[in-house]
Amino acid sequence: MNNGILKTRLKNGMTVILKEAHVAPVTTWWVWYRVGSRNERTGLTGASHWVEHMMFKGTRKFPAGLLDKAVSRDGGVWNAMTWIDWTAYFETMPADKIDLALRLEADRMANSLFQPKEVGSERTVIISERQGHENDPTFLLSEQLQAAAFTVHGYHHETLGDLADLQRMTRDDLHTHYRTYYAPNNAIAVAVGDFDSKHMLKRIKELYDGIPRGLPMTPFARPEPPQKGERRVTVEGDEDTAYLEVGYHAPAATDPDFYPMVVLDSILAGASSFNLFGGGTSNKSSRLYKALVETELAVGVGGGLSATVDPYLYSIVATVRQGRTL
Repeated sequence: MNNGILKTRLKNGMTVILKEAHVAPVTTWWVWYRVGSRNERTGLTGASHWVEHMMFKGTRKFPAGLLDKAVSRDGGVWNAMTWIDWTAYFETMPADKIDLALRLEADRMANSLFQPKEVGSERTVIISERQGHENDPTFLLSEQLQAAAFTVHGYHHETLGDLADLQRMTRDDLHTHYRTYYAPNNAIAVAVGDFDSKHMLKRIKELYDGIPRGLPMTPFARPEPPQKGERRVTVEGDEDTAYLEVGYHAPAATDPDFYPMVVLDSILAGASSFNLFGGGTSNKSSRLYKALVETELAVGVGGGLSATVDPYLYSIVATVRQGRTL
């Protein structure tokens, strides 16, 4: 144990991290999988996000429709998120009810059903979500910038996937993706809260040790070749408002230059930019706000830097003021 953090690995390869925090009678349980949109090939873009949705559609032990009721009945909240490098699921529960979260995540790690009817109904939801984002001009601009920046690497496409792939992907495609990546040896489980680590680890082993190890996981990487010149894209729409986004190749989270980039981002765009879960403080003291918004060249400006496995992007987005030009 280091700094009150217990880290161990189960016999099936699942990493477990425990941190006691006896400040309130609450415990949170997160299961992270090393899979995101970077793992998707052309034809299956959006599979990771779709699988995330399907994981809420039930198992034989926890049928669809009962999961949410069970968590809510015990006073908990739960959700999930998919990104380019990972997918994560979590429950935050009263401490004496956390066993439900442990059982739920163990069961759907191994036994999610992927019923064809549920896949079909969720296709409509996924496509609608994609089309909703297409109504946002900044999404369309960022998507095209991302595609221009990565011609080879899996970071090429948005987590939502391409519409053509969402329209044709099959139940078997999704289930294969699930079986490939949703294995204990590809997962990191984290518990933080009001519990005893010894008892918590014992219960985790009881529930998760019996889940079979998946195939050996090899890092999925197609290195992006060096960019030899500036690339520009233009996205035209019906809006009168103009947006400008500038992207720069940025270091991975493990690179020594990453944290200096975090500081630079805070200076340029404000400390609120580097926040995985959104929110944060005002950026009105940032250099770009003073240079672009206070001079009335733009009505808003922000930056974006993400902690990623491989080198990704640092982007700056400005909303151009009416009457001003790019």
